[in-house]
Amino acid sequence: MATSRIDMRIDESVKAAAEKAAALQGMKSLTEYVVRLIETDAQRVIKEHETIKLKDSVFDRFMEACDAAQSPHPKLRKALESFKAKGMA
Repeated sequence: MATSRIDMRIDESVKAAAEKAAALQGMKSLTEYVVRLIETDAQRVIKEHETIKLKDSVFDRFMEACDAAQSPHPKLRKALESFKAKGMA
């Protein structure tokens, strides 16, 4: 059930194209089409910004560096405590 509203103005040609696309996909309304687009794109953008992608070789070098590292520097420990205090870690 919808609980929020978005009002927007768009060019007639954009609206017509969106209505045609919605109809071609068998959707009941332009609203259904726009909501589905927003849901799909929002999840894609969020995932893109919350995921780190590395080549295997880069990840392997990172893990080797972590394994070879000495005990964390006091400044790094202090930064971690600061993040924890702010609920970020």
